[in-house]
Order: sequence, then structure tokens, then C-alpha cells
Amino acid sequence: QVQLVESGGGLVQAGGSLTLSCAASDSTFRRNAIGWYRQTLGLQRALVARITSTGSTAYADSVKGRFAIFRDNAKNTVYLQMNSLKPEDTAVYYCRAFVIDYSDALIGSWGQGTQVTVSS
Repeated sequence: QVQLVESGGGLVQAGGSLTLSCAASDSTFRRNAIGWYRQTLGLQRALVARITSTGSTAYADSVKGRFAIFRDNAKNTVYLQMNSLKPEDTAVYYCRAFVIDYSDALIGSWGQGTQVTVSS
């Protein structure tokens, strides 16, 4: 099954931007929908953005208009472009692959994630 590795997190001021990367171990990930989740200490992980194998996207209301998810199949990578960042976006961000495009069933397990910290 495909393995995913997150990167690109860091410390940024409120209003700034970051781009996260989710790199897949092989090209089979092209058949999978990919989601970006985030988790703040003490809270459950929440799905913030999702992209299907054909490029359709969906976003949580909290990030709509500020975040953009896109994929580069030639690089086996899915990105999360985050703009107008707010302190409440501070979290560990994870990516996961879904079994099929419009299913909530996930493949594999949670990785290390990448920390995003937004200072006010």
C-alpha cells in the first residue's frame, strides 16, 4: 500500500503563507483521493481538505477560501497551499489516502505529520 510522508511545516506569522507537501512512495497513489487533516493538542484530528484522483476538491468551512489542495502526479505529491494563516490554524498536519474517491475509509496509518505554528 502507498506510504505518505508530510513536510513543509514551520513557524509563520499570522497572515503569512506555507505550502505543505505529501509525498507518496509510488505512483499508485494517483488512483487515490488524498486528504489533509490537522490535529491540535487535546482535540481530534479533523479533515481540512480533500482531493479526488480526478482533481475534485473539498474544504472544511474553517479553511475555505484560504487553503488550496492540489496534486502533481508526475511528482507523486499532493500539496496544501495555506494562505492568510491564523493562530487557530496552528496544528500538526497529516495526509492520508482514501480507499476510493468518495469513501471515508483510509489506507495505512498515521505518519509523523508536520507542525505548523502561526504566531499572532
